[in-house]
Amino acid sequence: MHSAPPVKAVPAVAGQQSARAGRSPLSTGQCLAKWKISCYTPTQYRQAYDLNPLYQAGITGKGRTIVIVDSFGSPTIQHDLDVYSARFGMKSTQVHVVKWGNVPPFNPTNPNHISWAGETTLDVEMAHAVAPDAHIVLVETGVAQNGGGTNGLPEMMNAEKSLIDRGVGDVITQSFGATENTFPGFRSGDFSSIQHLRYAFKDAAKHGVTVLAASGDSGATNTTADGDSDYPYKVNAWPSSDPLVTSVGGTQLHLDDDGDRTAPDSVYNDDGAGGGGKSHVFARPSYQDGVKQVVGDRRGTPDISMSAAVNGGAWVYSSYDPKAVGWEVYVGTSEASPLFSGIVALADQLAGHRLGDIHQALYALYAQSAQNPSTGIVDVRDGTNNSYSGVTGYTAVKGYDMATGVGTIDAARFVPALAKEG
Repeated sequence: MHSAPPVKAVPAVAGQQSARAGRSPLSTGQCLAKWKISCYTPTQYRQAYDLNPLYQAGITGKGRTIVIVDSFGSPTIQHDLDVYSARFGMKSTQVHVVKWGNVPPFNPTNPNHISWAGETTLDVEMAHAVAPDAHIVLVETGVAQNGGGTNGLPEMMNAEKSLIDRGVGDVITQSFGATENTFPGFRSGDFSSIQHLRYAFKDAAKHGVTVLAASGDSGATNTTADGDSDYPYKVNAWPSSDPLVTSVGGTQLHLDDDGDRTAPDSVYNDDGAGGGGKSHVFARPSYQDGVKQVVGDRRGTPDISMSAAVNGGAWVYSSYDPKAVGWEVYVGTSEASPLFSGIVALADQLAGHRLGDIHQALYALYAQSAQNPSTGIVDVRDGTNNSYSGVTGYTAVKGYDMATGVGTIDAARFVPALAKEG
């Protein structure tokens, strides 16, 4: 788990550590020399995504709440966020932990607990990196969501619905997923096991809460029910494939030590690849009518993409594992979804209200983006793809594609545009 790369990214269940530095994060140049990968700090992300003008204008996520849902959580999350924030000159924020159901005591010898604590830490630190003044609510559930089918998902959906009903949270980020094909009944065309889990998202839509999910880390395929291999053909994963959820895919950023781009963004595809493709469960929602030549009659994912590549991973600090305290590089769309949750929190603050389901606004901005750079949507079209594990994926071309969705963002333009459109 703690060796240097290459490491196979774990498909949007747990953000995968790909390199370990110990006492302090290395510069991008040092990472390249030591591990042959770039690694990035929140300072670099803030420059890359053009966040600093928003902060200077007081748009920091203040007054907004990001809900993060993870199995088991991390016993050291507040301390770790405090250390992370201090290292990069940010003020920390209070993480309000909600234990949902019977959450077992953290056991550092349990690989499942360790894996989810890593995911939890990644989620919290990435959301905070983008929206430093947003309040964070971490929901810890007592059943692991891993493998296929409904395992652990009812607990997560119940937790989300409970918070929504109590008015807690403006945006929910989910760094987990299960392949649609692994749900009971899928093979016979009975999708009721997924349909019966959608109540939290319907509730979110009713209450104006934005819901995000990582699109996965296996390109156009995804893991089988046992989690040990990938399907040898194109599949998709839920909740990312749900039409009520904004699916966040993965890009690779090419940055210098200051966070300035040395090349345009490409598709995340190195020891893992950004999830994307057509849902076998959900038909094309109306907001994707403008991209029907790409998605056909199915729901297509992702909707939008953020940093996720191994070569360009994020520095994260943790101390939940007494044998491995310190700084590590984490990767995957499990990084991209919480990064984007911070963007939504900023837009909510600027709008002065929750934006709710942002799909209509997002695709309306996309429709204008070719003629109008002020939308802040940045097309990813360098010809890279999300082929993975022997399954041919999708290529990043001009306009919407199922490698990166509508593309990525320039936050100084995108946040005001989304606030206005939403």
